[in-house]
Amino acid sequence: MAEIIQRDGTWTFDGETVRIVPGGKAHPVRLALGELAVPVEALSGISFEPDRKGGRLRLRLRGGACPVLRAADGRLKDGADPYVLTVEKDRTGVAEYFVDEVRNALLIEQVPEGPVDRFLLPGPSLPVSGGGGDGTASFDGATVRLTWNWKAEESKTASGPATFPLARIAGVRWLPAIGLENGYLRFEPVDGPVSAPPKYDPYSLELWGMSKKEYTAVVVAAAVLARLPQARAAVDAPAGAPVLAKAPEPAAVPPADDHDVLLRRLRELGELHRAGVLTDEEFSTAKQAILSRM
Repeated sequence: MAEIIQRDGTWTFDGETVRIVPGGKAHPVRLALGELAVPVEALSGISFEPDRKGGRLRLRLRGGACPVLRAADGRLKDGADPYVLTVEKDRTGVAEYFVDEVRNALLIEQVPEGPVDRFLLPGPSLPVSGGGGDGTASFDGATVRLTWNWKAEESKTASGPATFPLARIAGVRWLPAIGLENGYLRFEPVDGPVSAPPKYDPYSLELWGMSKKEYTAVVVAAAVLARLPQARAAVDAPAGAPVLAKAPEPAAVPPADDHDVLLRRLRELGELHRAGVLTDEEFSTAKQAILSRM
């Protein structure tokens, strides 16, 4: 059995399954996902990317095999990606051995590199919750619940927490905050998309990118996505054809820096810090990033 233990976590391989256990100080997304078991048939490859500090182990999964990667649509940073492991300099030899063992198994099993037509990983364990910005999303396998905080717009808070059964969801989309542009976690109802921006949409959380914990919204998206085809097929697919969730929207391109936007962002940061939403360290880091662009 091949094994590599690092600060980010531990990877083991027994010839059939790569088992990933996050470290205690790993990114919130990794901690929310917990232990992952990736079967060889879900892999398209593995690589070790050396650098002066050591390098990175990177698993490549076949397209459509993992609901987390499907929900993220390539937008997860390496720190949040459960299939990337930072390797220290004195463990590069172990990392290269790990790569050889997985590659040999892929050759022996003759696993194709192409995409699959179903998820080969089960998705996040339930119940699950995550997000931030103007609220929190939770999902228990049957119902999605959006709970608003004091920063949410009145159009959202007027009716209290929003709840809707999985069977009434047509799709789910996640987009992290990019530059000065807020992101969102949006659930699309079966009776048609909501035209309101995420800030006013009761089916959406707005994500501001103020904390790493906001990235856990992608875990909720993945949990819903992993169970969405079965729910939709049971509701309105009499022909028996599988119903796939909608793909995430393309990443928005942040506009050029605007002085007024930056000032507004600073005010929002101050409010969040005073309310205790941001720690001193998070506030200082975010503030310096904005000041450097003014």
